[in-house]
Amino acid sequence: MDERRLGTGGPALSVIGLGCNNFGMKLELEDSRAVLEAALEAGITHLDTAEMYGGGRSEEIIGECLGSRRDDVVIATKFTPRPKDETYRPGALAERIREACEGSLRRLRTDRIDVYYQHYPDAEAPEDEALEALDELVRAGKVLHVASSNVSAQQIARSQEISQERSWTRFTGTQIEWNLLHREVEAEVVPAARRNGLGVVPYFPLASGLLTGKYRKGAAFPEGSRFDKLSALADRVVSDENFDAVERLTAFAEERGHTILELAVAWLLAQRDVTSVITGATSPDQVRANVAAAGWHLSADDLAALPA
Repeated sequence: MDERRLGTGGPALSVIGLGCNNFGMKLELEDSRAVLEAALEAGITHLDTAEMYGGGRSEEIIGECLGSRRDDVVIATKFTPRPKDETYRPGALAERIREACEGSLRRLRTDRIDVYYQHYPDAEAPEDEALEALDELVRAGKVLHVASSNVSAQQIARSQEISQERSWTRFTGTQIEWNLLHREVEAEVVPAARRNGLGVVPYFPLASGLLTGKYRKGAAFPEGSRFDKLSALADRVVSDENFDAVERLTAFAEERGHTILELAVAWLLAQRDVTSVITGATSPDQVRANVAAAGWHLSADDLAALPA
């Protein structure tokens, strides 16, 4: 599988990343192991998880399943913000970051985190507190690269400015929600990442499932499907406007011998700022379908003809 470097100084990531949020939530150990092994067999080396996924169980499963193959992958994980109802005091965020890092290292059974994300910015703590704590972890060798997630264009620019001024480790990438139905980030966030040397790692490339082709306008959600089980999730992405867009995109893909899922992933990989696309899976077949999508290289003509 192709690899791309994360930002100006980050690690090389497989262009398809395995989102491990299902581990310990939808999938227990053996089913997770089957998904992980299918990913490794297909050439995926980028594993994305977080402290909060499954209450830490996702990290535990990755650590248990990787074993001697730890050095074959790039592990990206994220620390959880301070509790929202906790009153901020100076140093509280730094303590949370150090504590979170130690917990992730233990659960992942590793001596270093390859890419450590701030899952969400802290609205109350000074920006430099997180940046200094992350720099300390890099200097200690516990973290190799740091990155942001769910941030604005202004936050991207400010964090890089602070780190440069103080000679701290700079963010090398940013993770954002980006897909064919959610393109607001193209106005400011993606250009800010480019200006500041950050690679972009999109999550929710399939719009929580709407871009799989599984759901149709006017039809009931398939029994047992994500939208059938999670009405709040369906309310977030399901609309007549989005269904109309899905129909146009499905026709576009099928005219070229592909599925809408393949189009969703291939389109993101055609964006010059994208390093790796995070794709979740609950079965080895889903892993293989996600990997196959990376084989479609959209031409300039394809991109120009893409329906709005």
